[in-house]
Amino acid sequence: MAGETDTEGGGVIDPGRAPAVEISGVTKVFPGGIEAIAPLTLTLEPGRTTALVGPSGCGKSTLMRLIAGLDQPTVGTVLIAGAAPAAVAERGELAVAFQDPSLLPWRTVRRNIALALSLTRAPIDDEAIDRLIALVGLDGFGDVRPAALSGGMRQRAAIARALVTRPRLLLLDEPFGAVDELTRQDLVAELPPLWQERGTTTVLVTHSIVEAARIADRIIVFSPRPARIVADVAVELPHPRTPELSRTGAFLAVVDRVTDALARSRGRDHASRP
Repeated sequence: MAGETDTEGGGVIDPGRAPAVEISGVTKVFPGGIEAIAPLTLTLEPGRTTALVGPSGCGKSTLMRLIAGLDQPTVGTVLIAGAAPAAVAERGELAVAFQDPSLLPWRTVRRNIALALSLTRAPIDDEAIDRLIALVGLDGFGDVRPAALSGGMRQRAAIARALVTRPRLLLLDEPFGAVDELTRQDLVAELPPLWQERGTTTVLVTHSIVEAARIADRIIVFSPRPARIVADVAVELPHPRTPELSRTGAFLAVVDRVTDALARSRGRDHASRP
């Protein structure tokens, strides 16, 4: 029956429902004894956007790779709607946009985006691809290869590639980090409604507290490595979150709460900083 899971972790996500992500007792230790993630138990709610913030090198991207099934925990389990991440990714129900866009250099922007559909055995939807190309600001560059694009343009193509399959779980690791500030503001305003309207479960890694507050329903703040949760902040603000909203007291209170948590995690007093 659709939506049931089996004991081998290969269950199918009900296409009408976004998946929860269950992280249970997870640690990650790299060769040489480098502990990236301390014992971590966390549930990411279905259909909501969760932002992961913390100091550089604290283990945020490592956790993202574990959720994506690209790496395995040293201890503990990660399940997506009761299924193993690798099984979910193989069925095209999970998509990732990392900091490195990893576009195939011999394919045009359009064909790089279409590749995501081919890998999931979905029909190529040229109209959907063209809409995404325009939405991420690459109109007129669909037939251009990555070598002719700036780093920010390649990153925008990678975001379009992640969105084209309409994944049930979307993982974004610093997706706007390589774009200029004006383009970043446009993407932060225009892209989240795409996955929010679809009820996609989304996980965002970002160093920008303001970006997290603009996009996420929940912000998890991590300590320096090994990653431990130091704050779990609900962002109870309406969507869409406009630039005007970001100047309100309620928005600034969220930003201050996250900033204070980060400062405390480093043993610093936010209020005393200039």
